[in-house]
Amino acid sequence: MPLDLLTDSELLILMQQGDEKGFTEIFNRYWKVILAVAANKTGDLDEAEEIVQDIFVSLWNRREQLQLTSSLKNYLTVSVKYQVIKALAKKNNYQKFADHSSLANDLLDNSTQEWLEFEELRHRLSELVAELPEKCRLVYQLSRDAGYSQKQIAKELGISEKTVEAHLGKALKTLRAGLNQFIFTLLL
Repeated sequence: MPLDLLTDSELLILMQQGDEKGFTEIFNRYWKVILAVAANKTGDLDEAEEIVQDIFVSLWNRREQLQLTSSLKNYLTVSVKYQVIKALAKKNNYQKFADHSSLANDLLDNSTQEWLEFEELRHRLSELVAELPEKCRLVYQLSRDAGYSQKQIAKELGISEKTVEAHLGKALKTLRAGLNQFIFTLLL
């Protein structure tokens, strides 16, 4: 009897016995149907063809253990829907990973750029501090670098606290102006 006249059940029995012609007839009978379902659900013909191929490879590999509780067409349709869901979930996870990876790279790129800008700013601040008048620079360094209080600086340098305050005010004003100008040129 020609294979195209056999029922699905008869073809399944042949396939389970290792008959490749029975399997080929099942493939020829249903591949277009499940390809249409897969292509409709994924919107991607290449991906749909891969899904259909995986389903038929799995069908052949599991032929001896296969126990159908419904029709072959129903089994294949459910299989394709399940595979589409898996493929879409995988694609979605990949996209989330790609988005996260891109965001992480952007953050890394931004942090590197920010670090470089900070280093430039720190270098410029050092230059500006070095350009301060000697007493003014010394008062500033004792205050900011050594962490001395105004009273401690006055005692250390043998000057009044008011003089320390004046030197700090002058240093901060000069540094602020120089850094503002530097930042402005950096932003341009």
